[in-house]
Amino acid sequence: MSLKSICTLLAIASAVAPAVVSASGAPSTPQPSALLDTMHTELNRAMDSLGKGDQQPHPYFISYEVADASSLNLVAQYGAIVTTSQGHRRVADVQVRIGSPALDNTHGDHRTSALTTINLPLTDDKEAIARSLWFATNRGYGKALDGYLKVKTETQVRAKEEDASPDFSVEKPTDSEAKAVAPLTADVEAWKTRLREISASFKPYKNIFFNYVALTASSETDYFTSSEGTRIANPYTTARLVVVARARADDGMDLFRVETFEADALDHLPDQKAVLEKLTALAKNLEALRTAPVTQPFNGPAILSGRASAVFFHEVLGHRLEGQRQRGDEEGQTFTKSLGKPILPDFLSVVDDPTIAALHGIPLNGHYSYDDEGQPAQRVELIQDGVLKTFLMSRLPIASVSTSNGHGRAQTGRMPAGRQGNLIVSSTKSVNDAELRKMLIEEAKKQGKPYGLFFEDISSGFAVTTRRSPQAFQVIPLVVYRVYVDGRPDELVRGVSIVGTPQAALNRILATGDRQEIFNGECGAESGSVPVSAVAPAMLVSEIETQRQAQGTTRPPILPPPGMDEEVK
Repeated sequence: MSLKSICTLLAIASAVAPAVVSASGAPSTPQPSALLDTMHTELNRAMDSLGKGDQQPHPYFISYEVADASSLNLVAQYGAIVTTSQGHRRVADVQVRIGSPALDNTHGDHRTSALTTINLPLTDDKEAIARSLWFATNRGYGKALDGYLKVKTETQVRAKEEDASPDFSVEKPTDSEAKAVAPLTADVEAWKTRLREISASFKPYKNIFFNYVALTASSETDYFTSSEGTRIANPYTTARLVVVARARADDGMDLFRVETFEADALDHLPDQKAVLEKLTALAKNLEALRTAPVTQPFNGPAILSGRASAVFFHEVLGHRLEGQRQRGDEEGQTFTKSLGKPILPDFLSVVDDPTIAALHGIPLNGHYSYDDEGQPAQRVELIQDGVLKTFLMSRLPIASVSTSNGHGRAQTGRMPAGRQGNLIVSSTKSVNDAELRKMLIEEAKKQGKPYGLFFEDISSGFAVTTRRSPQAFQVIPLVVYRVYVDGRPDELVRGVSIVGTPQAALNRILATGDRQEIFNGECGAESGSVPVSAVAPAMLVSEIETQRQAQGTTRPPILPPPGMDEEVK
């Protein structure tokens, strides 16, 4: 199966997913000692008992990870609240490995044989928690036995692998038990009033036929313990406001705009005035897009704004620097053999640093203190002056890197893999916006093009990294302008999709802007959906290829919105 990695500016699905509500209707205050102590005791009992006396192999590694979260979800449409939920959940991932770090039940296509997921009691009932973990561990041990048998059989009949690295790295245990975060508190009625006003702000725009406003907030403490001796309690809080508006052009093309507001707590989200000002500009732009001309396929110079550039680097480069993509018969391994070699222009450097919580006063989605394998988050220098230095590593080794660098990440219920956190691009060849625009026009003239393109805002993208498919990427812009070389005003266009192949695209960067901008979003890949950030300056590329997006055939709404009938002529 080919692997796609799809990233979006918002996680709408998670924003509206119903939370598990406790019987009392309110979460209890988590007690790290009770929950973590029970996890630790039951894990040690399992390690001491499994595989003894029944001639079955003894597990060499077991870990328990528990996400204990209280949450709030509110959704408004057309000026009214349509979804409201508050809840408390505890979910445990139990990982069991049989064999040895050199070869175990997770080898090759059997990664998921190590993992079992189960809901835990919401109260600190030690006996009930222990019973739940016992049940999940027994089930996980059975899965691991079956997986290990298949792995041993396959290693005898398959050809030698290109990368014979171990299946698990040896790491030092970590002990960091922070105080659990308090349950989420919020003035729910006040937030309902705000969301109703935000959603109602689109009513004057008759061509915006759909709007969606979602508020999500959570207070979560993640607990991790392993048979190696790691013991972690890691608290954090998040808040996000997502606004989506949709319209449709007369020719049937669907158009949408998205605005997201991120913070580490509800009280730190922007005030209502700032939100409404941004949404007014968004609505006017969406109305203008309806009548903008549809662009034709283009191959020429372009500027990507900082946000567009950030998505570009996340998709085109970041995914190909994730460790697991450097091994396996299915992976394209674009840069596997490029360590110590230039893969970017020498004025560009790239790091991934999940230890940074905010940049320029803006919270970063990809921040975390410990990854989902209990490893401390680390700043990783990926590319220095254009030269590739290393990869983003989980505890799955590769030929060139044998240990984790704190990037083993996963959604609850998935096996961790090397993933991006905060990908940050810096440049030593930067100019101001006016100079960058001047360079764009000069490059277009040199190529005999009537215009260059300016990509102002981006929605999403995907990257294909498997060798059975073309090593390609696609990025979906939302706001694109033609910048004419003859001095005509910039022209808004629609229906643009950026496509290309990574090595060609990365080597066409000519210069960058002098201000970094931030993309916050969710990224989905084999280890599930994880929060990410990408930070980059605007960049000028000598050549970028675009194609037309799907046209669509459905007409805009025939019946005008309620209250606007008098405007119909």
